[in-house]
Amino acid sequence: MPAQRPGEWTRRAGAQRPGEWTRSEVAALVDHTLLKPEAVDADVIALVAEAVDLAVFAVCVSPSMITPARWAANAKHRDLTIATVAGFPSGKHLAAVKAQEAALAAEAGAAEVDMVIDVGAALDGNFAQVAADIATVRAAIPGVALKVIVESAALLSLGGENTLVEACRAAEEAGADFVKTSTGFHPAGGASVLAVEIMAATVGGRLGIKASGGIRTAADALAMLDAGATRLGLSGTRAVLDGLR
Repeated sequence: MPAQRPGEWTRRAGAQRPGEWTRSEVAALVDHTLLKPEAVDADVIALVAEAVDLAVFAVCVSPSMITPARWAANAKHRDLTIATVAGFPSGKHLAAVKAQEAALAAEAGAAEVDMVIDVGAALDGNFAQVAADIATVRAAIPGVALKVIVESAALLSLGGENTLVEACRAAEEAGADFVKTSTGFHPAGGASVLAVEIMAATVGGRLGIKASGGIRTAADALAMLDAGATRLGLSGTRAVLDGLR
């Protein structure tokens, strides 16, 4: 499939009224995220408390932090969704290692797993390997939502729009529930409106679209939602929500 020009991608807004999202509507789509390697239990407990206060959908924490996140949620008497990551942040792990990490996370109480693809395989055009990697993780966590991080900024800058399209198709073929833009750790950058538009045009309506990485303002968040994102990964959630009515 030939790459399309940015203007040719159809916007598929999650709301039918671009830019008119309310604070509560946006909060209900947020994964309040803490994936810093220096995070400790106290940081996760504070994250959960803030998540409850902001009424977000989920918290996303490192696999080793799932237990304190669950404890904190239970202490607040809240059935808060716990998400985590696998193969993070490089994606250059063996598929079996990603699958085992995801399975252990599910056993610990994670309801969602955001896994990172092998970006190099995608850039090399080996989408069968990308799909096989995802399918291995999918098989390890039945009943758990699987979000596939494609590092859209890297794919767009190093491979072009069609590389991002094919990575999303591979994720769908392998049984993913979402495609996600970014880890937030890649030097190529995080989410962009163009990436979300391409992802939504490719798999929107069948898979969820999570925009994550570098979304720091209400305007950033609204732009992603209007482009077709159905979930947002935010670390500065309060600042984003405070910019909304």
